[in-house]
Amino acid sequence: MTTVRTNAAAVMLGVSPNTLRSWERRFGFPTPRRTAGGHRQFDLRELEALRQAFEQTHNVSSAVRLARERGAGPPSARRLRSALSRFDEEEADRVLEESLTVRSVERTVEEVLLPAVEMLAAPDGESPTPEHGFAWRWAAAWMAAGRRAAPPASRPEPVLVLDTSRPPATDGLHARALELLLRRAGVRALCLAVDADAGRLSSAVGTIAPRAVVLSGAGASLDALGRLVYAARRAVSGVGVFDFRGALPERGAASVPRLGGSALRARDELIAHLDGRAANRERLARSAGDGRRR
Repeated sequence: MTTVRTNAAAVMLGVSPNTLRSWERRFGFPTPRRTAGGHRQFDLRELEALRQAFEQTHNVSSAVRLARERGAGPPSARRLRSALSRFDEEEADRVLEESLTVRSVERTVEEVLLPAVEMLAAPDGESPTPEHGFAWRWAAAWMAAGRRAAPPASRPEPVLVLDTSRPPATDGLHARALELLLRRAGVRALCLAVDADAGRLSSAVGTIAPRAVVLSGAGASLDALGRLVYAARRAVSGVGVFDFRGALPERGAASVPRLGGSALRARDELIAHLDGRAANRERLARSAGDGRRR
C-alpha cells in the first residue's frame, strides 16, 4: 500500500491540512495509519477515491459516502485522466494495469488510454497544456512498450502508417495505437512520422514495399500527401492506400478510401484488405497452374 503524509494528502485533495484532519474526525474517512512517531500516513487509493468523488459531488459528506462505496473506483478513462492531470505516473500505470485485468490490450487502448488523453487536450486554437503534453508522452511510451512486447509477425504483408500530425496532437496517438493493434494481430506494421525529406520518405516507402499505406492525421499538405500516394503506388503494384482520421480533405480523397475512425475498426478493415489480396494471389496462382497443365 502506498501512503503519503498529511501535507501531501491535503495538497492532493486541494484543502488545508487542518481541513483534512477535521474530515478524519468528523467522518472517519480518509482513515490514516500512524507511524511509530505518531505521524499520519494516508492511503493513496482512499485519497484518490475521495478526490474523484468530491469532483463529482462538490459536497464532502456525499463524497465520503461515495468514496467508501467504490474504493478507488474502476479503471476508467476519467480515473486515468485524473492521474495524468496530476503528473502521477505511478497511479497512471496502476490504472492501466487494473484495466488489463478486466479488458484486453485493445479495449484498454480504445476505452481508457486514448479517451483519457483526449480529455486533457486544449480546445482548437489554444496552446497545449503541460498536462496534455505529459499525458501524450506517457501514452506514447506505454504503447511503445506494448509494441516491443507484441508477438512476432505471422503475416508477410507490411503495412506502413504515415503519421502527418505533430506532437502532442491526439491524432499521433491514434496512429501509434493502430500500429500497436496491427502488430498484436500478427501484421508487420510500422509507423513513420511525415516530417522527413520528401525524397527520403519516398525512398523508405520503396524499401519497405508495403501492401497497404495508411495516411493518418491532418498535418501535411495535400501536395505532400499526393507525392506519398504516388510513391507508394509506384513502389508496389496494387498497393492499398487509405485515409485514417482525415489526413486527406474530402475533395482530395476520391481515390483513397477512409478507414473507420477508431484504431480497432481501422485494424479490422486493413486485415480484411490484406486477406482479400492474399485470396486474389491464390486464385491467380491456381489459374497459372491450370494453364501450365493444359
